Amino acid sequence: MPSSDSAKPGTQTTGPTDYSYAELTQACATDAVILADECALAISYNGINHAVMMVSPSFVEDFIAGFSLSNALVEGVDEIYDIQLERSGDALSAQVTLSNRAFWALKEHRRQLAGTSGCGLCGVEALDQALPELEALPNSPLPPAEHLVELRQRIAAQQRLARSSGALHAALMVDAQGEISLCREDIGRHNALDKLIGALSHNPLDAQQGFAVITSRCSLELIQKAIRAGISTLVSLSAPTALSVQWARRYNLNLIHLPHHSSPRVFSPAPTRAPKQ
Repeated sequence: MPSSDSAKPGTQTTGPTDYSYAELTQACATDAVILADECALAISYNGINHAVMMVSPSFVEDFIAGFSLSNALVEGVDEIYDIQLERSGDALSAQVTLSNRAFWALKEHRRQLAGTSGCGLCGVEALDQALPELEALPNSPLPPAEHLVELRQRIAAQQRLARSSGALHAALMVDAQGEISLCREDIGRHNALDKLIGALSHNPLDAQQGFAVITSRCSLELIQKAIRAGISTLVSLSAPTALSVQWARRYNLNLIHLPHHSSPRVFSPAPTRAPKQ
């Protein structure tokens, strides 16, 4: 298999990209930051589709080797004969050649494959499922800046399970008055948002009013979930990825990052003024 001592061509992005944002304050100051990149990676073993997941597109060969080892698909990296990568837009395809022993073991393993909370897209076997066409949301106003004041502290007070055990993500709904009305926790960040969406499905709260909050990093899968659920505004306590911002802007999802010690940053909709110099 290819050496992992350095990144191979096609496994890294062409370079970091600045993304502009506007502070959710009366001054509406604008600036730009570099956001992490991500893409959909489809892995095929000996010509058979196995999984699609969202990854950072650097050192992908190392990821595939580690994924194969940690999921017991191979007993050692010497059973990985070759990795061929091809990039197309926001997607990477990896054609992995395994030894005969590993390939036969893989067929048995596939019968037992279950999605994990970490990657969010394990088991999805087509890139068009990972990067689907969605229905754009109607344009919605941004929440008042005062509704985000001390939001981190208010979230901590709502996380009952995390207070006792830690290691839990949360997804919350803040209503039109700025009050936290729902909180769901889970060890998986995708699971937490799914729980919130499920709660909203049988709750009189309107997802178009107020906003949802996630305590985890904001990657593409969570953007897709919010859009499908009709949530108008998503607030993330961790910076979004570049692809998340692109999709939020494309489908009219208001996307706000709430840093620890700075004003809320509105990445979607895109600011209309140039960032300050």
